[in-house]
Amino acid sequence: MKRRNFILNSLLTVGGAAVLGGCKMGGVADGGRKGGVVTRRFKDMTLPILGFGCMRLPLKGDEIDMKELERMVECAFAGGVNYFDTAYMYMGGKSENAIGKVLSNYKRESFYIADKNPARMLSSKADVHRIFDEQLKKCGVDYFDFYLVHNINESSFENYRKYDMFNELSKYKKDGRIRNLGFSFHGNTSMLKEVAFEHPWDFCQLQINYLDWNVMNAKPHYEIAVKAKLPVIVMEPIRGGGLCNLSDKTAALLKNSCPGQTPASFALRWVAGRDNVVVALSGMSNLEQMRMNIETFSDYKPITPGEEKVAAQMASMIQSNGEINCTACRYCTEGCPRGVNIPAIFSIYNSYKASKSPWSLSYYDSLDDSEKADKCVSCGICIKHCPQTLNIPELLKKVDSEIKAVKAKS
Repeated sequence: MKRRNFILNSLLTVGGAAVLGGCKMGGVADGGRKGGVVTRRFKDMTLPILGFGCMRLPLKGDEIDMKELERMVECAFAGGVNYFDTAYMYMGGKSENAIGKVLSNYKRESFYIADKNPARMLSSKADVHRIFDEQLKKCGVDYFDFYLVHNINESSFENYRKYDMFNELSKYKKDGRIRNLGFSFHGNTSMLKEVAFEHPWDFCQLQINYLDWNVMNAKPHYEIAVKAKLPVIVMEPIRGGGLCNLSDKTAALLKNSCPGQTPASFALRWVAGRDNVVVALSGMSNLEQMRMNIETFSDYKPITPGEEKVAAQMASMIQSNGEINCTACRYCTEGCPRGVNIPAIFSIYNSYKASKSPWSLSYYDSLDDSEKADKCVSCGICIKHCPQTLNIPELLKKVDSEIKAVKAKS
């Protein structure tokens, strides 16, 4: 295995054998790759459009399946995927060690590795540096190509500011141990405006997919990044695999409208259609997923205007299949005197009921306080506008009560 990796690795330069096209997309050059996935430019780097997200690594029982991970990484390099994204908390704290061990078989200059400092876990400025040093050792590297303040949101924002994380981590950028400094974000829109513009970040990492584009705040968040001139790394392009589990009706729409497309390939291509996206991370957990995703971007066809319309239709259908039959038409929001984000609230609740995981309610924190369910004044205007004739004020009370109950237990 090691010898095979060494031979393979010797054939790969940083970013692979890229053939850049002259096309400019929002400041990001879109190119191609001989025998591998297409690439995009980031500063002087050539990045694969597909990145390996290391949050859902293969398991054998309760442990990471290292043999399968080795095969996946070998397949990734062969397909031109050399961007690996891990974090301090992934896989119960075992992701960094696992991916670091496998990448030790490859020349350091042949891959890009991204890691993250968990703002919410800090108790002092010293923790910023302690964790950073730990991560270098766990990953077996002496610098990170990309390093992020992890998951800035309502619960971590105070620590991010209190411990001056940007300036503390910038010290490592000056000495070369961080090549590019950014942040990942799950907070609300007003918070993102603050964070994006208050420091000279190199990039940001946002949750973007065709379901969250209009239902949640993915579109305005992306637009803030564009305005701040921050290239975007995308997380959850398939919404944690949720966009692969389509209803029969939604799957039929995709099959009839976009022959040959799988739910995963369609979702990934849609994300790649955002001009300012440089890498789309996929949390692949087996070799077959890796192969299929590489195939999507090796024979890459940009998303078409017609497919954009199909994506919007699919998002509406997915939304209407939840416990609350909301199609995200947004008619209800037009007359709401308080600006409650009704479609987003119902989407979050539907995801929670479908997954039965309290973690899915973390999306609720991405809403501005003014948009949340408890701001409803039960005026009833929304009921008059709802094509599904939902009793929206009562449903909002139900959602608000259940979310608060779940959060109180966590």
